Amino acid sequence: MQPSELPDLAHTDTKPLHWLATATAMAAVVAAAGLLQPDPTASASTPHRTEARHGTTAATAPDPARADFPLECGGQERTVAKQATGDLDGDDRPETVAVVHCAAGSGTPPSGVYVLTRGSGAAPRVVATLVDPAQQMSIGDFAVRDGIISATLFGYSSDAVARCCPDQQERVTWQWKGGAFVRATQAAPSSA
Repeated sequence: MQPSELPDLAHTDTKPLHWLATATAMAAVVAAAGLLQPDPTASASTPHRTEARHGTTAATAPDPARADFPLECGGQERTVAKQATGDLDGDDRPETVAVVHCAAGSGTPPSGVYVLTRGSGAAPRVVATLVDPAQQMSIGDFAVRDGIISATLFGYSSDAVARCCPDQQERVTWQWKGGAFVRATQAAPSSA
């Protein structure tokens, strides 16, 4: 028999111990993947904590229930209809975006969309008004994802349109750029 010019590859022969080690390693990977699944109950409007990047303390998003919104309700209560959190300006601290309107027994009261941040005191402070209630808009879909605020705005083409039934719709986003929230329209306004 002629000797091979290749070295002896005895270490490539598999044995039952090799298969057992491989199966154990695969089981560990599958188990770890199962433990790292996202929370199925979480959503864009679920308040949550955000870890700071440098391992400092965790920051809690501002609570809109404790904020003083620039919304005149004539003695009525203010209602936080929707809220979502996220780091909007890249400072590793979450902000809260809140859709707020005056409590009304019927009809569709106009909403305001406000950005809240942690104030120097205990109460959060409003740092931006994205939709002013004076614009007579109501808010449909609303979310904060990857630093972008998105919403569907419903409005009225004239004062003759009943306040229950908006006849205009606009899909918009806001993103922090150059020290301000920049608004973009995703599609031309259309009739609802």
